[in-house]
Amino acid sequence: MRSAQRLLHCFVLTYAAVWVISASAVQRPNTLLILADDMGYGDMSCLGSETVSTPHLDALVEEGVLCTQAYVASSVCSPSRAGLITGRDPRRFGYEGNLNSEAETYASRPELLGLPVQEHTLADHLKPLGYATALVGKWHLGDGERFHPNRRGFDYFCGMLNGGHDYFPQADKNHLERNGQPIHSFSSPYLTDFFTDEAVRWISETTKRTSDKAWFLYLSYNAPHTPMQATEEDLAACRHVKNPERRTYAAMMRALDRGIGRVIQSLQDTGQRENTLIVFLSDNGGATNNASWNGPLSGAKGSLREGGVRVPMILSWPGQFAPKQLGAEVVSSLDLLPTFLAAAGGAPLALADAPTYHDRHNEAREIKKYGEYDGINLLPMLRGQQEIQSRKLFWRLQGQAAIRSGDLKLIRLSHRPAQLFQMADDIGEQNDLAPDASDDLNGLFTELAEWEAMLPTVPIWDSSPRWCGDSAKIYDTWMPREEPR
Repeated sequence: MRSAQRLLHCFVLTYAAVWVISASAVQRPNTLLILADDMGYGDMSCLGSETVSTPHLDALVEEGVLCTQAYVASSVCSPSRAGLITGRDPRRFGYEGNLNSEAETYASRPELLGLPVQEHTLADHLKPLGYATALVGKWHLGDGERFHPNRRGFDYFCGMLNGGHDYFPQADKNHLERNGQPIHSFSSPYLTDFFTDEAVRWISETTKRTSDKAWFLYLSYNAPHTPMQATEEDLAACRHVKNPERRTYAAMMRALDRGIGRVIQSLQDTGQRENTLIVFLSDNGGATNNASWNGPLSGAKGSLREGGVRVPMILSWPGQFAPKQLGAEVVSSLDLLPTFLAAAGGAPLALADAPTYHDRHNEAREIKKYGEYDGINLLPMLRGQQEIQSRKLFWRLQGQAAIRSGDLKLIRLSHRPAQLFQMADDIGEQNDLAPDASDDLNGLFTELAEWEAMLPTVPIWDSSPRWCGDSAKIYDTWMPREEPR
């Protein structure tokens, strides 16, 4: 198995005080947030993959910062996206289980199946600062009218409301829309390319229409999520991959990487690259069903091992972040909201004191006990002005819960005793310290219990019980492995 150092061989940590730039001297930036779906931690060329080629993502790394200890809010799609788009731990507003057809089956309150209406999105925060806002791709935060992106701060929406879609949509057989209207024709036959077309077109038209106005684009690809479908051209380019499932995955990643390259080129062509803050990450780790590879990590989507919640995060802003940086600090997708707002010179919107879905028992809890927003502004770290101190991050999903505090991580499992790992020298979570570290174990158990006690509401829905069994199996079977070939 390759070591973490082997995977990161092409980077050098270059934080330097010389790169300090006053935020007040910077024009309000455009913000481009690019999200992949179920991408494996090791599935970029620069992270060691020898089957997946990602030249455009690698080039983005060369221009900015690669954070190798970045975490998302959940190891499944919908709650992870809820945390990303609100900057708040999704468990704080009851968004814990994945949102799918099985959630609808088990829901006692189907009208709550979506991002609670009192929660502000990134678009809600940026619009008052003068930003044009758009979402292209996957929403997966509710398909009812009250949850629609056009009612959640986005001026423009083109994509799908639910969590998955065929990659070769037909004119009369798809569930794609543009601002509430069904789509019956496509600029490209392959969905990843179509989403790229939409992003490039929106950037171009917005720039021509309001050249003096900053914009926020959330480009939310569904690749490389299942179903495993790729174009013949991309499959042919990946014929060196012998494993057929891995070949399809590599082809889907090729389309994703190509799309990202096209979008960045459109910024160059319209003269906006220098004033655009770009962030790329995945919504969670690689899944067990899409031939992804989580590199040196154990676990996968659905588990709280590193392979479920740890993702590569790339941040690039020319002239603001020094190029070729390797960020080893612990960061979170929850940090993006305060970072974007700091770059834009704004402050978060105030939250309602009592969310409308609370019952009288929940309303008695201390809603603001640990702050309204849960992330930190990363700009000082990204500019080399200061390092991030020790972080505490929490997760909970269908009987599983976890805390990372400094270099220690406790996972409370649903089916057997808890596990404790030292992350500094055990990235693969292979050496369980729980039997011999009672003081650390008890301390983290206490912190985890205190966090759960502060959550102001119970989960407002749950997914099928079978997901609990599937997640439990991952802990026993999904160990660090060589890259599929």
